[in-house]
Amino acid sequence: MGLEAATKALLDAGITYDDIEHAFVGYVYGDSTVGQAALYNLGLTSIPITNVNNNCSTGSTALVHAANLVRGGLAACTLALGFERMAPGSLSSVWKDRDHPMLALDLANARAEERMGENHGPGAPRKFCNGAQEYFQRYGGDATHLAKIASKNHKHSVKNPYSQFRDGWSEEQVLGSRKITNNLTMFMCSPTSDGAACCIVASEDFVHRHGLENQAIEIVAQALTTDGPETFSGQNAMDVVGYSMSKRCADTAFAQAGFAPGEGRDEVGVVELHDCFAANELITYPALGLCAPEDAYKFVERGDNTYGGKYVVNPSGGLEAKGHPLGASGLGMHFYITMQLRNWAGPMQAPGLFDVTDKRGKYGLVHNIGLGGAVVVSLLRRPEFYREGGRDGRARLGYNHAHECQPVTRRDVDKVKAKASSEYVLELAKL
Repeated sequence: MGLEAATKALLDAGITYDDIEHAFVGYVYGDSTVGQAALYNLGLTSIPITNVNNNCSTGSTALVHAANLVRGGLAACTLALGFERMAPGSLSSVWKDRDHPMLALDLANARAEERMGENHGPGAPRKFCNGAQEYFQRYGGDATHLAKIASKNHKHSVKNPYSQFRDGWSEEQVLGSRKITNNLTMFMCSPTSDGAACCIVASEDFVHRHGLENQAIEIVAQALTTDGPETFSGQNAMDVVGYSMSKRCADTAFAQAGFAPGEGRDEVGVVELHDCFAANELITYPALGLCAPEDAYKFVERGDNTYGGKYVVNPSGGLEAKGHPLGASGLGMHFYITMQLRNWAGPMQAPGLFDVTDKRGKYGLVHNIGLGGAVVVSLLRRPEFYREGGRDGRARLGYNHAHECQPVTRRDVDKVKAKASSEYVLELAKL
């Protein structure tokens, strides 16, 4: 999976693995140095390969580090790769001879339940369900709003060939599916998933040298934050699942982009946010500043989270429908937003992104969270030098990979592999 994603990314950029100066590879469930095993298929160039594990935000964390090297002038072109092969069932710890790293978070969730009332179900959905219940008690709304969110995402996913589920469940079907917690049903939850994604980050000079002005998308701002003390008090179940962490991260990213506090959200047109459960999508709307906290359930009722509304949120289908392979999810989100900003997304394309006076168009927003914890928020946009036309990644792959899914071949790999490569390694590649 990693070889396929990396090969497609290199073909898209029209470069080879020889151009990559440093790689960051994310996965959660896997042995050490799996990143090397994946990338060695593309060459043995002796570059640094760093493996990353940051729970559900692993992929976007790898991207942050890849981008930081370019931002700091330490590299001109880097690669961030993420992949996951997951066991069936709810997430659990592999190691049984030591305390789980989320022990403090579990205790905070227990304190929240003492205050709010008993819940049931596996740990992760239970925590996010409690966050939604906290929201309901404070501001209004109920499980029908979660069903609207989940149904919206499942309907979006019908147009995404990469999606794990393309059933387009209705609100009634979502509500009628098997109960997982007090408020969450099965179709409100992301599945366990296998998958991979890859992003290439390059300096502006590199983009110009390689003639990529017709497809390069700028990371205008990007922030990575971790938990504050409010997470562990249990006084707010929304904070237990990262509401405050997400808010701080979003505020930091918008400040980096030059916006005053609370401003800039109207400049966003399309969003991929971390809907591991429909409950998290609900509370993430206000965390990102897309609406006021008390307005989130009304935001859902108005349809401001889908085509024809104020924003298109999770046009890919989100984690609930397209799947949530932990190491790849954050990179996949950046892929989908990049393709939106290139105007390549076909049936998934959000309208109105370029119907503005600024030739760069509107921003795309990415939000990726991992309990334990880490949040990444990115603001992406067309750069000022963006120029459509000419040969681009679609021609190099032979199809529009933004909304068409095809496997790679050995011939594809041969186009992008480094001069220094090993047939002994490639014999093991499952192409």
